[in-house]
Amino acid sequence: MSVSQKCQYGLRAVLELAKRRGSGPTSVSQIAEVQAIPPRFLELILGQLRQGGFVESRRGVHGGYLLTMDPARLYVGQIIQFIDGPVAPVRCVVANKESDCPLRGNCAFMSMWSRARDAVAEVYDQTSFQDLIEEEAAAAERYVASYCI
Repeated sequence: MSVSQKCQYGLRAVLELAKRRGSGPTSVSQIAEVQAIPPRFLELILGQLRQGGFVESRRGVHGGYLLTMDPARLYVGQIIQFIDGPVAPVRCVVANKESDCPLRGNCAFMSMWSRARDAVAEVYDQTSFQDLIEEEAAAAERYVASYCI
């Protein structure tokens, strides 16, 4: 059930674009710097997200990327599903996935695996990028920097 590094970068890029929504296109270098993502890898990820309709790109000196959706209506689960595919603790509980498990249909663990998949998917599918923006702002307010030498 781990989220790939590529997907983590994709989520961070979408978050950055969500935070900057309404302020024009954001360059790859700006996203990469703020979110600590290798720029060349980020370009590939943004290209994939563009093909999926999550972002659009603008060319030119003032070009960059824009989020195509309202952050309150775009959910983490949508991006994870798009980049990594279905979330599942084991292969046999992926929807519509045939398994070569010899215990299929008579597995004591199947119900548990399914509940784990559903619980994780529920968290991802109910967390919008607007929720993340608000959580980040609240965390920043609580953070106290330490300047001890």
